[in-house]
Amino acid sequence: MTASRPRDLWTVAEPIHAVTYFAPESHAAWADAGLRGFWRGYFATRTAPLGPVPASTATAVLYNFAPGMVARALPALWDVVTPAAAWDARLAGVDAALRRAWGDGGVAAPEVAEAAARARDAVAGCTPEGRALFAAHLAVPWPDAPHMVLWQALTLLREHRGDGHNAALLATGVDGCAAHVLAAATGGTPREHTQPHRGWSDDEWDAAAEDLRSRGLVGADGTATSAGHDLKAEVEAATDAAAEGPWRALGPDGTTVLRTSLTPLARRVVEAGLMPVPNPMGAPRP
Repeated sequence: MTASRPRDLWTVAEPIHAVTYFAPESHAAWADAGLRGFWRGYFATRTAPLGPVPASTATAVLYNFAPGMVARALPALWDVVTPAAAWDARLAGVDAALRRAWGDGGVAAPEVAEAAARARDAVAGCTPEGRALFAAHLAVPWPDAPHMVLWQALTLLREHRGDGHNAALLATGVDGCAAHVLAAATGGTPREHTQPHRGWSDDEWDAAAEDLRSRGLVGADGTATSAGHDLKAEVEAATDAAAEGPWRALGPDGTTVLRTSLTPLARRVVEAGLMPVPNPMGAPRP
């Protein structure tokens, strides 16, 4: 396995997963379930596998959202919708979005079923230790339709990687806000595309930037120093290393076949306008 292989897979898997955030079909399904407003729908549907958790728990597992932003949604949302209903709304929106991107015939195409089977095999190579959000998703029943199996498998792989990434940030003393500041400073998603979508105030963002400056990671101009670039590379390498399990389980040939299968599917999602580039996740165009 190369250090970049897990990252390569993420770039073609993330657009397919991300229809749950950006597709109008997803927003409509959330509203039908009583979840009015984007962030109410987001927090309810993404944390639904955890059960009716309080804001503190959701903030901990999501890691990079401002606590106040999460608290505006949780736990009050659980008086509006149950976690099970929120998850059903998530699946309904994804189903409709993927059918628009790939067509009714496309979602049933043999290549989608094959990709779904391989992605599910990759999930079998994941372990849940220390990965709360992944473990919660792992307990959710699998859907029947191949395109939904594919989406759920890619979502599991995504949350598995994300839990590992959060652990890597924590180990290097980079908190949720500082993670965004460091990403912007090293050429990632810029502040204007991240800060409004993660709820950090200007004072909180500036304090995180000052802390990184005091550690010699960011210069006065807001760009990363060589030490900052080294730390970002260290975090990414640790994230990749922690995410290798599913690809070792699938094997080099199976991993290559899956990546090849996912690439055109991911591109059709982006071409359909179901994931913008740039985006708050930092996912590139596949």
